[in-house]
Amino acid sequence: MKPSRSLLALSLSLALAAPLALLAHADGDGSALPSAPTSDQATTSRLVYGLLSDSRYAYRPRALDDALSQDVLKRYLETLDPGKVFLTAQDVAGFSKYSTRLDDAIKSGQVDPAWAMFALYRQRVNERVAYARGLLKGNFDFTGNDRYDYDREDAPWTAGNAALDTLWKKSVKNDWLRLKLAGKKPEEIRKTLDKRYANILDSVNELKGEEVFQSFINAYAASIDPHTDYMTPRTAENFNMQISNSLEGIGAVLFKQDDVILVREIVPGGPAARSGKLKSGDRIVAVGQGASGEMKDVIGWRTDDAVDLIRGAANTQVRLDIVPAEAPLDSKPTRVLITRAKVRLEDARAKAETITVPAANGAPARRIGVIKLPGFYQDVDARRRRDSDYASATKDVARMLVQFRTQKLDGVVLDLRGNGGGSLSEAIELTGLFIDKGPVVQVRESGGRVSMEDDDKPGVAWDGPLAVLVNRGSASASEIVAGAIQDYGRGLIIGETTFGKGTVQNMIDLDRWPANEEPRFGQVKLTIAQFFRPGGSSTQNKGVVPDVSFPTSVDASEFGESTYDNALPWTRIAAAPHMQYGNFAGLLGKLDARHDARVAKDVEYQWWAQDVAKFREEAAKKSVSLNEAERRAERDKFDALIKQRAVQRKELGIEHDAVLDASDDGLQANERDVVKDVAREEAAKKVDDPLLRESAAILGDAIGLLGADAKLASQVLPQASSAGHWTD
Repeated sequence: MKPSRSLLALSLSLALAAPLALLAHADGDGSALPSAPTSDQATTSRLVYGLLSDSRYAYRPRALDDALSQDVLKRYLETLDPGKVFLTAQDVAGFSKYSTRLDDAIKSGQVDPAWAMFALYRQRVNERVAYARGLLKGNFDFTGNDRYDYDREDAPWTAGNAALDTLWKKSVKNDWLRLKLAGKKPEEIRKTLDKRYANILDSVNELKGEEVFQSFINAYAASIDPHTDYMTPRTAENFNMQISNSLEGIGAVLFKQDDVILVREIVPGGPAARSGKLKSGDRIVAVGQGASGEMKDVIGWRTDDAVDLIRGAANTQVRLDIVPAEAPLDSKPTRVLITRAKVRLEDARAKAETITVPAANGAPARRIGVIKLPGFYQDVDARRRRDSDYASATKDVARMLVQFRTQKLDGVVLDLRGNGGGSLSEAIELTGLFIDKGPVVQVRESGGRVSMEDDDKPGVAWDGPLAVLVNRGSASASEIVAGAIQDYGRGLIIGETTFGKGTVQNMIDLDRWPANEEPRFGQVKLTIAQFFRPGGSSTQNKGVVPDVSFPTSVDASEFGESTYDNALPWTRIAAAPHMQYGNFAGLLGKLDARHDARVAKDVEYQWWAQDVAKFREEAAKKSVSLNEAERRAERDKFDALIKQRAVQRKELGIEHDAVLDASDDGLQANERDVVKDVAREEAAKKVDDPLLRESAAILGDAIGLLGADAKLASQVLPQASSAGHWTD
């Protein structure tokens, strides 16, 4: 998990995008971007340089010289304008004067070049937005053979304004066509797009100096390695909340739409939910502290500035002026008083369910417990305080395993899909729920010293059949767990090859040296070591390869550690002595055969595989037609496919709790009706997951095969008495 390095989160059409992190932020106090970095930022720059260039801290330090300065310049420009849609080749050539000066700027703390480059970038955004809004006054011809090339990551910088005009005209044309195909009328399209493009400029003009500084310093950090990051105090606070899975506040997810702060979701069990006075779509127009503090109008504020007012220490109160979604904005607001509390982020917590695998191949029906784990969270501060109820992924999973044992389930699938990692200690302790004592991960520091991180607690929470479900989004701590389970032969690994992040990061508080009472300088997430599996192999670049594979949904050339140009290479070290519970090699052929036979008859699995293939086929094109007839035919074909599948589901008697409207509405996330959008997301959670269902079936196959063939069981599970009860 890492904060985005980009500056503006917005999408122009499909991928014509400005930088990523600052969409829909309006400054609450109206302050302009400072004309130069502050003295604190100068100090921070020097502190970051000291860390990243020192082998006592950094795993792979690099000298900050002229060569690295050129890399920093390249990465900063990629941060400002990743789609190459604002700056021209001439602009970039003008920045070449900084190519061998940024190293000195960072060392000295005089990072004014970052501000100078940003100033020109902001000017170019102003010009491009003005051009795009001007195009909306005319009409477009959708009968030609034009195509919009939206993937510009590897494109050269445009030669000049004429080339940019052509690019933007195609982008605006594509935006218009998407809305037209979704049934919008011309005036409605003009209004939507004009507001969208105006928001681009607003988002850039309302940036704060801390965000420009963070992006520039992160261009330096990214030159060291892909997972080293600098975070401002605010960014670090939010990151640590995510890791700890808790915060103090009212328990509401907020976002900004049309200059107004909206409630997107209410966190279950939080103060807002308990009060019953807030709901999705409500607009917050003013905030006051305590029972009598001044009410501050927050219309036009940045989302994070408004959040800072609303968030606060547990057992304190906050007053909110609310206008319901169904009422006009100028209606008299309702005042709500809420007492803040510590809130667990429920969507990020482990969740359990049970899948029944039907009887097949002479084997009985089996009940498989599933644990979906989005991240390896731990509230470090609460644990240090010896708070018995501290947030912990391991504690949550352990409770679920106890329930599964009580229910006498046949097996467990640990779903780590999309789990990008988190706490290393949680990964170690969670692995210990499935293995008796032993090494979980080997850690090599910058000097070459290798240490062992062991599960030192005897006994297990689950000794029965186990499978771990992974995909390309399973990274870092997820790969530690999956790799250890595979090396021990403790369970089957199912899914796709994982991300390939085999490095360890630590948070370094820059305020610890000056010993500041209040955060001033931020924190650095620094790569300090590389981890290796118990068997000695690194997951770096190669990831964890599953025992039973599903079709690859994301190409390794598009997503994963191998896509970083300065990622560490794969390597291996000596294996650490560890128990071998089983060796599934002799079983995999039979599992693959049963898997293939089953999914050939599973229409929803086949639909998923077809959709994956279609997605990859379309993504490979990197462009889209601007011919209305052609696009409408594609849309009609897609809609017909969805209807056909609905009919097939009915004919086959497939239960389907929710039917999602997957048609392109042409809108961005902050342009949709929030209430309907949240409802769609909730419906999506109820849609059948053929991969999870198939993973449970594969585990059921393994149980049945080993139970029916004593010779095979003795080969696969030579330590069966220790590994758990895999056989019937």
